Amino acid sequence: MTDLYGFIRSLFEGMANAGLLPNVFHFQFVGNAVIAALVIGPLLGMLGSMVVIKRMAFFSQAIGNAALTGVSIGVLIGESNSSTYVSTFAFCFVFGLVLRYAQQRTSLSNDVLIGVFLSISLAIGASLLLFVSARTNTHVLENILFGSILTVGPRDLDILLGVALVAFVFGGVFYNRIILASFSPSLAEARGVPVRAVEYVFVILITLVTVACVKIVGAVLVEALLVIPAAASRNISRSLRGFVGWGVVFATLSCLVGIVAPMHYNIPVPSGGAIILVAAALFLATTLLRNVHPAFRSAA
Repeated sequence: MTDLYGFIRSLFEGMANAGLLPNVFHFQFVGNAVIAALVIGPLLGMLGSMVVIKRMAFFSQAIGNAALTGVSIGVLIGESNSSTYVSTFAFCFVFGLVLRYAQQRTSLSNDVLIGVFLSISLAIGASLLLFVSARTNTHVLENILFGSILTVGPRDLDILLGVALVAFVFGGVFYNRIILASFSPSLAEARGVPVRAVEYVFVILITLVTVACVKIVGAVLVEALLVIPAAASRNISRSLRGFVGWGVVFATLSCLVGIVAPMHYNIPVPSGGAIILVAAALFLATTLLRNVHPAFRSAA
């Protein structure tokens, strides 16, 4: 895959030489970041629509914050400081699946239960930070919290592409079932949809995508990139297809502008924060458009 990344970066560089792209595309790390953005934009746009429909924004936030604990465990067991994927995926999978199991076995509301699990996870992570700080530079943990898409390397891209492929395949296969189970679980069961199994598939998808994107936008902000473009899309969409389509456009645009604009205009803003600020601007714009333009007032 390294040759493919090199080919794509050379295309960007050629377009920059021709004046079709900003000069920042001459840098290899910018090319890697844009490749990552072109992968996660459609991915988060598709999954974000499901998160908004199922009202699971807080759940995805919990998974993102649990990644910090996974990273801490990875550092302590000897994984590379910049690539603690095994421990992070493992911990977040266990966290997400146990949380979903508990949701189905208790009468507590989802927000209360998620708050309990999130607090436990953060307490474990905070307790481990003292030992982690003695083994690694604390800036590594800052990148996990707030993201650093400009440090994405070939291995990160390989993992991201693999996760995207899995998510698109399973998301495409189970999309209608997930949506039906969200709107009417009883109707879904009557039509033969295994509602509980579908819910676990969705939890696994959220976990995969969230952990894969933590390095790009950060544990604190990954939930925002799932929810804000989808919320902006819902402001102007009048169909499910439009909802998903505009969500993909807004998520991808947020990533691309958030990467390139601060460098091109020398704005001292971290890439993760810039991506979310662009998404927030799109949300505000679509909210205004919905309120002033009659054509969008009937949007779902």
